[in-house]
Formats: sequence, structure tokens, C-alpha cells
Amino acid sequence: MASPATSPDIVSPAIYLEGIPHSQFSEIMAHPGLLWHPYQDGGFWVVSRHADTKTVSKQPKLFSSAVGHTNLWDLKADALEARRSIIDTDAPDHTRLRRLVSKAFTPRNINLWENVTREIACELLDDFQYAGGGDWVSMVAAPLPIRVILSVLGVPVSDADYLVELSNYLVEGTTDQPSLAADAFGNTTDLDLLPFGSPASHALFEYGEQLGAKRKSDPKDDVVTQLVMAEEDGNRLSAAEYRNLFHVLVFAGNETTRTAIAHGAMAFSEFPDQWKRLEADGEISAPAVEELLRWATPVLHMRRTATDDTELSGTSIARGDKVVMWYPAANRDPAVYDHPFDFDISRETNPHFSFGGGGPHFCLGAFLARMEIRILLEEMLNRKLALRQVGAADRVASNFIHGILSVEMEVK
Repeated sequence: MASPATSPDIVSPAIYLEGIPHSQFSEIMAHPGLLWHPYQDGGFWVVSRHADTKTVSKQPKLFSSAVGHTNLWDLKADALEARRSIIDTDAPDHTRLRRLVSKAFTPRNINLWENVTREIACELLDDFQYAGGGDWVSMVAAPLPIRVILSVLGVPVSDADYLVELSNYLVEGTTDQPSLAADAFGNTTDLDLLPFGSPASHALFEYGEQLGAKRKSDPKDDVVTQLVMAEEDGNRLSAAEYRNLFHVLVFAGNETTRTAIAHGAMAFSEFPDQWKRLEADGEISAPAVEELLRWATPVLHMRRTATDDTELSGTSIARGDKVVMWYPAANRDPAVYDHPFDFDISRETNPHFSFGGGGPHFCLGAFLARMEIRILLEEMLNRKLALRQVGAADRVASNFIHGILSVEMEVK
């Protein structure tokens, strides 16, 4: 059997210091079938087209999240179990875990947090405007989502800076140059057993366990109380399930929305006509929020593993093969999007994959992220707060998070 055609490099973290490598993804997408990407001791099939991403996402029995997890690399058996979160499960475990937490993130319940979100957005924007600008990430994009998700979870807002710090170190764990020593934050656990291979995960686990213990003895009207008290058929979350779920909720509820807000500001600065269109409309429409999310694509990829021999896009896939969905490619697929590299807030058809490709793993926090972005844009409009980017953004060298460490913005 002939060797499959190989993909250009899309995994070296340093590539992403210049932004998403769209030229490589366009080359991959133009090739008939799927390309094979060598990686470590094996490799994976690159899923770049919109239709293929949708197919993989909506067939969880054939393309598993639990077998081998969702990382690019393989983990040993002990690490698989230690790191397993709701993201790395299949039914029925995934169904059970999602049922326990999903009630808190329905549109109805998320709407209850609109006033809190608006208060936080107003405070941050007032400070930013008063200063005449500054680092958009540290002043707005980072504090807004972390303060909102902490309010939802029931975490003291006074701890927001600490949890942002931990999140930053977790993102750093996806790069090839993490700065933390293995024993940082008092960690004694083998890094292979920690999410992102980071001692910051140990710190976040400890924080979640301490808060969970407090809520067991002193319940509150918050999500952490719901998690530690949740019961189904006489069963509760195990200690490992709770700590990994808390970890996911803090990280995903913070980092991905932060990334979207950072890229949104940069997009409106690059395409000022789109901001003027918002000003002319006088309100934030759903298409504007969706286009911002498509443009940002905060999470770059997710892996699945084939549970049987199959075929995708005319390419034979063997049982046990890794297939990796690359969302920024699917979100620029010319077969779906007219002028995919234009930032256009009037797109009426926008089936982007910035919350995953649909199916059972559609992002729990999608409604929350949309609400936060909408309210932030509304308050910017209320203040007539147009932005101009000053200098280049400081990007994260990560092939997993489309992260921005800092970007200077001035008020027009």
C-alpha cells in the first residue's frame, strides 16, 4: 500500500506566533481526500473541510473522544484516567456528566447573568476609556469572562487575578516553552498526569477541591454547589470527575471567550468599516457576534480516534487512526463561505465551528460566551468606543489556543 500524501507543518507552536497558517490550511484543503500529518511516533489525518469536520463531530461512536483522549499525542493508561474530563468521554459517561452541569448553562439561566455581565463590562470599559486605551487583554478581554464565570460558579471574584494567572500558565502548557518548574504551586504530581502537563492544573485542582468542600458544608445558589450536591440514580460525581469538571469550566469559561474578545477588537480595528456599520445600525445583531466568533476561532483543534475502519472524503481510515479537526480551516472553507477571509458582520449564514463541530460535544458555554460578547459590544456602542490597534499583538506560540497575550489599543 502506498504511503499517504503528507500535510505541510501545522503543529509547530512557533508557526502560530505569526497567526493562523492559512496558506498551509488552504493547501491541505485543496488536496483531494485527507492528508496525513506525521507527529511524534505516529501521526494523524488532517480534517480541514467544513463538511468533514461536521461528519466527524456528529458521529461520536465512530470517532471517539474517550479513546486516546482529544490531545494530538498519545497518553499512557494512568494519564488517560487521571486527565479524563467531560471533553474526553463518550456516552454514557459523557451524557451523565453533561446532564449534571448543563442546566446551569441553558439560555434561560444564562440570561439571569446579563445584569452582572453588564455591570462588569461597564466598569472595565469606563476604566479603559478613562485611561485613553492600553492593553486590551489585561484591561478588558481577560477580566470580563473570568469575573463572569466565577460569579456563575460561585467563586469569590477577589480570586479572579489568581485564576487568570493559572489559566495563563495552562495556555503556556500548550507551547513548547513552558516556564513553570515541575514543583510550582507545591505540585508533587507527575506532569504526565496533569492537564496541559502543567503544575498550574494541580493548583486549580486544589482550589476547586477546597471550594467544593466549603459548598458541601455551606451550600450556595451556584454551580459548584450544584456539582458537589448533584445526584443521579444514587450516584454522585467522583472526586476526579468533580475536579476535572471544575478545571474545564474555569479554563474554557475564561480562556476561549477572552481570546474571542481580543481578536474581535483587533478585527474591528483592521476593518473599521464594520464598526461603522454597527454604529449605523445602532444595535448588536446576532450575525455580528457569530462573525466575530468565526473570525477568532479560539480553539484550533480537537482530536478523535476511529473506532472502526471507515472512509472520509474518499480516504480510507483504519481503526485506531487519529483524526484531528482543525477549526480555523473549516471556518474559512470557501465551499461554505463567500469571501472567507473578509470580516463581514452581515453574514446571515454562518455555521462556524468555534464551539466545536456540533454533536454531543457542542460547547456548554456557547450561550454564555455569546451573551458576554454581545453585551460588551453593546456597551462599546453606547460609549461610541471605537478602537485603533497600536503595534503588533503579542501572540501565544500554541497550536491549540489562538491566544493573544497582549495587544495595545487606543481610543479613536
